[in-house]
Amino acid sequence: MQASTRRISLCGLMLTAAAGMMGCNTPAKTSQAATAVTAAASSPFAQVSSLPYNLPPFDQIKDADYQPAFEAGMAQQRQEAGAIAANPAPPSFDNTIVALERSGRMLTRVSDVFFNLVNANTSPVLDQTQQEMAPKLAAHKDAIFLDPQLFARVEQLYQQRSALGLDPESLRLLERYRTEFVRAGARLSAADKDQLRQLNQQISSLTTQFQQTLLKANNDGAVVVDRVADLDGLSPEAIAAAAQAASNRKLDGKWLIALQNTTDQAILAQLKNRQLRERIYTASISRADGGGDDNVAGVAQIVKLRAQRAALLGYSSHAAYVLEDETAGTPDAVNRMLAQLAPAAAANARKEAAAMQQLIDRQAKASHTKPFKLQPWDWAFYAEQVRKARYNFDEAQIKPYFELNRVLQDGVFYAAHQLYGVSFKERSDLPVYQKDVRVFEIFNEDGSPLGLFLFDPFARDNKQGGAWMNSYVSQSSLFAAKPVVSNNINIVKPAAGKPVLLSFDEVNTMFHEFGHALHGLFSNVRYPLFSGTEVPPDFVEYPSQFNEMWAHNPQVLANYAKHYQSGKPMPRALLNKVLAARKFNAGFETSEYLAAAMLDQAWHQLPADQTPAVKGVMAFEARALQAAASGDGYVVPPRYHTPYFQHIFASGYSAGYYAYIWSDVLAKDSEHWMNTHGGLRRANGDRLRAKVLSRGFSDDPSALFKDFYGRGPEVGPLLEARGLTGVAR
Repeated sequence: MQASTRRISLCGLMLTAAAGMMGCNTPAKTSQAATAVTAAASSPFAQVSSLPYNLPPFDQIKDADYQPAFEAGMAQQRQEAGAIAANPAPPSFDNTIVALERSGRMLTRVSDVFFNLVNANTSPVLDQTQQEMAPKLAAHKDAIFLDPQLFARVEQLYQQRSALGLDPESLRLLERYRTEFVRAGARLSAADKDQLRQLNQQISSLTTQFQQTLLKANNDGAVVVDRVADLDGLSPEAIAAAAQAASNRKLDGKWLIALQNTTDQAILAQLKNRQLRERIYTASISRADGGGDDNVAGVAQIVKLRAQRAALLGYSSHAAYVLEDETAGTPDAVNRMLAQLAPAAAANARKEAAAMQQLIDRQAKASHTKPFKLQPWDWAFYAEQVRKARYNFDEAQIKPYFELNRVLQDGVFYAAHQLYGVSFKERSDLPVYQKDVRVFEIFNEDGSPLGLFLFDPFARDNKQGGAWMNSYVSQSSLFAAKPVVSNNINIVKPAAGKPVLLSFDEVNTMFHEFGHALHGLFSNVRYPLFSGTEVPPDFVEYPSQFNEMWAHNPQVLANYAKHYQSGKPMPRALLNKVLAARKFNAGFETSEYLAAAMLDQAWHQLPADQTPAVKGVMAFEARALQAAASGDGYVVPPRYHTPYFQHIFASGYSAGYYAYIWSDVLAKDSEHWMNTHGGLRRANGDRLRAKVLSRGFSDDPSALFKDFYGRGPEVGPLLEARGLTGVAR
């Protein structure tokens, strides 16, 4: 996942923090701004960092620094925006559009660090700061986009755009600013703007609350195990990690199973104790649903307020508003794609379920025990057994060949070097925000510096679940800025001295997130608004999902799949089995994803007068999931239930979770192109880098893909990869 960094270039504000009043020209506000700027003169965010690549000075930043830096950064940008709006000179591209793009640099610096760390390494102070600043940042953003003087200057330039003689990237910048102003409500009446400000501030506060409540719910929902015998099936390393997790919470003599952010918990594939599997699954699906860690009430409000905001802006639903500015275009287009893929995925899932049920019945007969019906907490466990029988290997056999550092250096970095010519040098002399974070400097083939990559691999109680990429410094030639990007993953850290051995899913995640990182690192644009991953969600997942192909590429896999003790390569027979099993369980995996994507659309296609009250939230979810199910048989649970669906209620993917499958069409098409053009070749990488990865949002995403491929995308390679052949888009 690419973190919710689709920022409006003014001030680096997250979309989750968006609305309010500025009053740029009043003397009182000007005085307050000057005071705030003066008070924060010694802030670590006051100036551009002097560290290499402007890496934030993590060793100098204290939790107490953020709030005054936010206040000073907003005050500084209020002054800058006020000067642009009041400029007596006629509007020009430089004195209006570029001036807006240059504004708010201090606010960008503090926002980029703060919002990344509040996800990766939060604290009570950061949580409190986020709660207090969310509505203020929302007010600040709205103050700029709803300022009539500023919009008048932008609109005048937009109407004259054909006569301005702008280069293509500059013309697109002008057009995007005008689009952002209009979509933010710049053409509303004064009364409607006031209402919009209130809605945006409320939404911003509620999504912040959702995120913080979910982190607490994940921690509170961890399952305590009293007897080590109940952990039968886990590796000694996994058991030791569970004991250490319990000890960290002063639960000595016990074992703690932390919750991952998805419905399905990876540990269920190994646990033999069915009762414990059910406990873990129940803990997973019940988190944040009632009690002290409740997100249900917040969801009801978020959905209603988003629908009201969409109606105020002239749209039938929040989904209609969001999708208008994305590649898909309309809710109908998304609905058609999801509905056409779902039947084949469900049919495959039913076949998978039937095979597992047969295994359950055979085992019951052989052991003279009572058979039972396959349940969600059984799926991963019996799927692993079916895979072992069908392909003659299991995760326990392959994990010793997937040691974390070797996967990173000889897999992820190796593929990037072969394809793009880049090289990596680890830096231990630069400050980090947490001791496990590693920093790598990256160079182009000619030795020129490209940027910095931060790698944060391990799960922590103060870290959000899942995996994501974000940027601490975004590339832009306007500011002569080179990129500093980060990958965050949530691998369970083993006891000291033990190897970090990965599942193949975790390996795939590392390649996925580094695809996002490359998108940020290879950015070569002038304006921050277009930098790297600042593209629609249904395009941002394309480079990451494409990069997954190298995880299972035979040349790359042979280079990193080596035993962590002996260094011997994975036997060819076992490697071939791993490759042959790529489509295994694809029906379940596609179905759980599609169910979540349809749930997202169900929530966000609701008109304002049809959103449910708090008591009806989970009933609405049940109806939506039932409508999404195809045919009879086993119904696959969604990848996320509503109360812990962070993508859509806190991370910028509202009405956009479909993006993964939409982007995967592009990714699998590109994989097909690579394979038919020689595979892991520099010429192929150079083409993709030049035509897609370096371009950010400086051109229409569909045009970028067509320029790379030579035609528009086709769905065939995706259907083949997921075992869904016979289904047309």
